[in-house]
Amino acid sequence: MAKQFSLAVLVLMAVLFGSIYRATAQEAETKIRVEVNMVQLNVAVMDSKGNYVTGLRPSDFVVTEDGIPQKVATFGEGNEPTRKVTSDGPDSDKPGELRVRRQNGSADESSELGSELGSMMAGANVFILFDTSNYMYRGFVFAQDAIAEFVRSLDGPDRVAFYSYSRDLSRATTLTADRSQVLRGVRTTVAGDDAALYNALLMTVRDAGQNTGRKVIVVFSNGPDNSSMVPPEDVAELAQSKGIPIYMISTREAKLEPVSSTVFKRMSAATGGEAYFAKTWKQQQRAFASIRNDLAHLYSLSYYPQANPNRGWRAITVKLVGDRAKGCRVRTRNGYRPQAARVSAETVTPAPGLGPAPATSN
Repeated sequence: MAKQFSLAVLVLMAVLFGSIYRATAQEAETKIRVEVNMVQLNVAVMDSKGNYVTGLRPSDFVVTEDGIPQKVATFGEGNEPTRKVTSDGPDSDKPGELRVRRQNGSADESSELGSELGSMMAGANVFILFDTSNYMYRGFVFAQDAIAEFVRSLDGPDRVAFYSYSRDLSRATTLTADRSQVLRGVRTTVAGDDAALYNALLMTVRDAGQNTGRKVIVVFSNGPDNSSMVPPEDVAELAQSKGIPIYMISTREAKLEPVSSTVFKRMSAATGGEAYFAKTWKQQQRAFASIRNDLAHLYSLSYYPQANPNRGWRAITVKLVGDRAKGCRVRTRNGYRPQAARVSAETVTPAPGLGPAPATSN
């Protein structure tokens, strides 16, 4: 009888320990950590006369994604540091109003934006893509001069990368704050053969997308593309999803290249940039000056998307509210397709004696 009782106790203990182990493993499998990506917008605001509207506050903007209102997380204007935006707490005199606080590292500041905000404060990343195909032979030197002047004119902390393309992409200068290094890259470019603009632009968008913070792409092209395997629609969609405005400067008149001109206009408009058609050297200089002026007046807004079951294309709208909204035009990207989320599963190590811990998946 004693032996039977002891055997029954052992069986019961085995069942209990097995149940505990399975429960622990199940608990480990349910601890999922999902990284939510911040959506960043570069927003230009113009009045009815085409002048930039300055001095706006976060509360002047209403951002929606698929019609769902979004809360602005960070805000900046022009070349000023990007700041965190928080809702007023119980100690506020005006509940519901948005308040902007600078990230100064003090104990009462939240660090939830972490390195993302830090990089956004470091200035814009400007990627210049220069057409060195045989279409550019006639105006090659003048184009180099216009690009060099644009590089020298960029303000303060902005970092610049200089790429060129014909049939292939050449990364002459990677992102750097050293203007002399970029200028050397500009001056050492040589003319090539066929033009594969959209292939090169897609790779440039991918490079720019690996950097956090503000980034823009400025393309200097002579118009046609006769070698790309990538359609321009794919390039535009990736730039929209990465939040990268594309500015296009074409050295041909729009009426001479209607197909390329239409593509340039659509791509720049969809990403929040602008398209310029500058045939002469002076027109090219003015186009670069206009882009520099635009970068100096863009508002930087970002938000963490509210719950949205749509995993496809998401439409973004940005509107102004209040008295200053009258007659104003807002320019930014019109939407994006969410990139694959990075998900990791955390596991809990079982107590000693309960067997090996389940494997961790990354």
